Amino acid sequence: MAHHHEHDHSAGHHHGIPNNLGRTFIFTILLNLAFVGVEFVYGFIANSTALMADAGHNASDVLGLLLAWGAVILARRQPSQRYTYGLRSTSILAAFANAALLLVASGAIALEAIQRFSQPPTVASLTVSIVAAVGIVINGLSAWLLMKGGKEDLNIRGAYLHMVADTAVSLAVVITGLAMFHSGWYWLDPAISLAIVVVIVIGTWGLLRDALQLVLSAVPGQVNAPAIDLYLRQLGGVTDIHDLHIWGLSTTETALTVHLVMPGGYPGDEFMDDIAQTLKERHSVHHSTLQIEQGTTNHTCSLTATASRQHNH
Repeated sequence: MAHHHEHDHSAGHHHGIPNNLGRTFIFTILLNLAFVGVEFVYGFIANSTALMADAGHNASDVLGLLLAWGAVILARRQPSQRYTYGLRSTSILAAFANAALLLVASGAIALEAIQRFSQPPTVASLTVSIVAAVGIVINGLSAWLLMKGGKEDLNIRGAYLHMVADTAVSLAVVITGLAMFHSGWYWLDPAISLAIVVVIVIGTWGLLRDALQLVLSAVPGQVNAPAIDLYLRQLGGVTDIHDLHIWGLSTTETALTVHLVMPGGYPGDEFMDDIAQTLKERHSVHHSTLQIEQGTTNHTCSLTATASRQHNH
């Protein structure tokens, strides 16, 4: 029986996280924090639910950005005796917390809007439009800065989606403000708040689902498990495979363990290195552990065996 362990220990392995991301996070956090204060004050002065709701949503985004930034820093920590994988999985927790936070904020917005429907108060609609227009610029700039990292990292995609949602929210508030200014229909203020909630929930649901799957050690969405199974079974000298497990180490890195049954014995380091390299380049598996067995004894996955025993009882 032989083991082979392969992991990319290249310098500064950030796996798709841009080096300047720290500066990007600091800038977007400070920018959005300043705007939250301004927007909430003007929302209170203008008596606008939509503007205060937007400020609350922006505040949740600042917290979301702090979570995402913290996870990026923790993900770069080297493995230790206690945390043998490092702290990479914090990025998964941050993505999950981000999504949950958005849904909670949406619930608060909806509740306030529903309460205002019965007696819509007078709103300083022009003020609402002007402040929300500033929000479009700030949220749009933040989203653009985070867009690069969001393509490859679920955690950063969460922060990016927050900013995109906020840009859409601000645009809707601008249009509502102008409509109220010209028509005097102040019921539009809570109505647009509810419409915004629906858009946010739809946009957040996918992120919550993906993050929850990673929390539960599911095969990451970008990884094709059947293709990996087929590739391993077709390797020269391999008669069977078992105990194949694939899970996300972080929002960008994937790990794999598998037992390969090779009656001819250990095929040599070069053969094993080729497998690890192929898994990384073609199947997005960054950390693979391969165990070789000759098939002289009967091996069953301990998890499968436990499940069948519980089922029999």
